[in-house]
Amino acid sequence: MTSLQAATVGTELPPRTITGVRDEDIRIVALVLRDPNPIHYDLKEVARLGLGDRAVNQGGATMAYIAGYLAELTGSRAAIKKLSCSFRGNVFARDDVTIGGTVTSVTSSDEGQLVGCDVWADVVGGKRAITGSALIRV
Repeated sequence: MTSLQAATVGTELPPRTITGVRDEDIRIVALVLRDPNPIHYDLKEVARLGLGDRAVNQGGATMAYIAGYLAELTGSRAAIKKLSCSFRGNVFARDDVTIGGTVTSVTSSDEGQLVGCDVWADVVGGKRAITGSALIRV
């Protein structure tokens, strides 16, 4: 994308907000992944564990929001050369999540320009759920 082609170290990537993480999507991902952790579908277990009254999104699903965001910025999932994330907090059903990042490096390679970024996912009105880094080709 043009804005990333002109990016320099320190450039803030435009934020993107996922509105209302859907409870149904959390359950579907749990089924597809055969994830036996009841915090993704059993609200009684969520409450018993002191996590509230909403299903907990899978960390990998929240990370996928970041991957989708980077693909939107570059125009291609193939442009994502590396994505590494650390899970720092929970995202719950109905949460809004803002994705963003900051350019940390810009280098030239045989593949073209490579842009390194710190990336993150924040629960709107809450705390940072994911921190990470990415290397993308522009």
